[in-house]
Amino acid sequence: MRTVAKKNVDMTTGVIWKRLLTFMLPLLVGNLFQQFYSTVDSLVVGNYVGSDALAAVSSTSVIINALIGLFMGFSTGAGVVISRYFGAREPEKMRQAIHTAVVFSAVLGIALTAVGASLSSWMVQAMNTPASVVEGAVQYLRIYFLGVIGLVMYNIGAAVLRAVGDSRRPLYFLITSSVLNIFLDLLFVLQFRMGVAGVGYATILSQAISAVLVFVILFRSKEDYGLRAAELKISGAMLGKIVQIGLPAGFQLSVIAFSNVFVQAYVNAFDAAAMAGWGIQRRLENFILLPVQSISLATTTFVGQNAGAGKPERIREGVGVSLKMSALVTTVIVAVLFLFAPQVSRLFNQEPDVVRFAVLFLRWSLPFMVINCGNQIHAGALRGVGDARVPMFVMIGCFVVIRQIYLFVVTKFTDSVIPVALAFPVGWVTCSLIMYLIFHSQRWERDLRMSTGGE
Repeated sequence: MRTVAKKNVDMTTGVIWKRLLTFMLPLLVGNLFQQFYSTVDSLVVGNYVGSDALAAVSSTSVIINALIGLFMGFSTGAGVVISRYFGAREPEKMRQAIHTAVVFSAVLGIALTAVGASLSSWMVQAMNTPASVVEGAVQYLRIYFLGVIGLVMYNIGAAVLRAVGDSRRPLYFLITSSVLNIFLDLLFVLQFRMGVAGVGYATILSQAISAVLVFVILFRSKEDYGLRAAELKISGAMLGKIVQIGLPAGFQLSVIAFSNVFVQAYVNAFDAAAMAGWGIQRRLENFILLPVQSISLATTTFVGQNAGAGKPERIREGVGVSLKMSALVTTVIVAVLFLFAPQVSRLFNQEPDVVRFAVLFLRWSLPFMVINCGNQIHAGALRGVGDARVPMFVMIGCFVVIRQIYLFVVTKFTDSVIPVALAFPVGWVTCSLIMYLIFHSQRWERDLRMSTGGE
């Protein structure tokens, strides 16, 4: 039997904050570089093509996130199942889960390509997109989905490595592809004058490289998690376990992201400058969320491994450490960005109206982002113990239902853009409160003790 490589992190023992930090830092840097794909696209078109091009690229992000959300949830479910078998020291079941996840991801990626590419024009039109932005938005979106298989396969490969505690090599691959993306963006836009299409092609080529790199590692590996061509098949029973966790998480991500299309439509009702400013705010917000999202991912793996090992006390302690870490880092970032919002916004575009909207959106939402840490960490912990349905229902309720009701009501009484900017904080605060109460009800602990034969 193959052995587990020393580079993997066993989080069932050792000092908790050190284990989490060791695992989280590569995730954070990796997520940072992954954000560079879309952010560099925005920086290049915003500075070298124009504000309409910036609005086109920025506005499509909500559609992209909506359609890939289902797969990202599947990836999360696969990671939870794999990490639990890793923690329980059941390598054969772990391998079956890995090969099932990889084959199904390839099928899902092909389907996502077909759906996204064929519906690009309809989706852009459905957001009430201004005429000056439509052509560029459709072009970028269609190119992105034609190459989305690279993103899909990279993420499932990275999920396999992270589930067994290896968060470093996915980071190296992301750094490589992100640097390549920057080079190709500048080459296609400045040298070849390809405009919005150029940044689209740069992104999908770079994502394809990251997918190739991660699968070279998995196929060459002699460890328990290594891929073998003969084992590449779908186990119905294993797929069921992955989907049981991944489908609720994916449905949640997809529905929430799709609901953001309607938030984008409220913003689009203003003008292209508001769209571009909102796009800048969303790009920067994604960067602010990177630490808490990385800690949440680390928490899911931490909880998954300790659930497999039957250690509920260590899970509780780990969640507390994760909350403190995420709140501290987010507070520092928020304070700096609040002070320097105009200067940072101008990096994307120099037009005064665009900068004004970006600063307005940022300064109304930033103070609430620390509260957002609560729902991210608690949701990650519940997924780690195999309960993905509760976070799904709570987050859809808060980020979709409550947010849409709020926007529908407030826009009936005012035509100001400020209430639109507060739509996201309303969901964050409500969700964090509910998730806190649910996690500390300790139902997950009772279920875990029963499943592991405890008292």
